[in-house]
Amino acid sequence: MARELTVGQVAERAGIAVSALHFYEARGLIRSHRTSGNQRRYGGDVLRRVAVIRIGQEVGISLAEIGAALESLPEGRTPTAKDWTLLSKAWRDKLDRRIRQLEALRDGLDDCIGCGCLSIEHCKLRNPDDRLAEEGTGARRLVIGDAK
Repeated sequence: MARELTVGQVAERAGIAVSALHFYEARGLIRSHRTSGNQRRYGGDVLRRVAVIRIGQEVGISLAEIGAALESLPEGRTPTAKDWTLLSKAWRDKLDRRIRQLEALRDGLDDCIGCGCLSIEHCKLRNPDDRLAEEGTGARRLVIGDAK
C-alpha cells in the first residue's frame, strides 16, 4: 500500500495552507479518505495534483477548468509528464489569447499617458474601433463593484 499523508504533511510539502487543501477537496479537485479515527489521509498522488492546480492558477486558468482537466486523469495515480503535456495543450490556446491581450494592453498603455480616459471613443484598450458608439450616446460600460 502506498504511503498515506496527513493533511498537515501535504500542506507542508506543497507549501500551501491546510485550508487551501480543504477548499480544493470541497471543490472536488483532490480527494482524501477518512481513517477509523475520522482523520483525512491523502495518497502521494495528491502532491502532483496540487502542483497542477497551483500552476494552472498561476497562469490564470479557472478552478473549473483545472477541475475538468484533473477529471481526465486516472484517480489514485500520480500525473505523469505525458498527462501534463495533454493538460497544457488543452490550455495553450487560452493562454496564447491571454498573452496577446496582455501584449496589447502593454503596448497600448503608452497612448494612455495623459489621456485620463476622457476620450473613451478613441481608447484602443476599452473601446477598440469605437464599437460602443453603435449602442448610442452616453456611458455604455459600467463596472460595478460589490454593493455591500
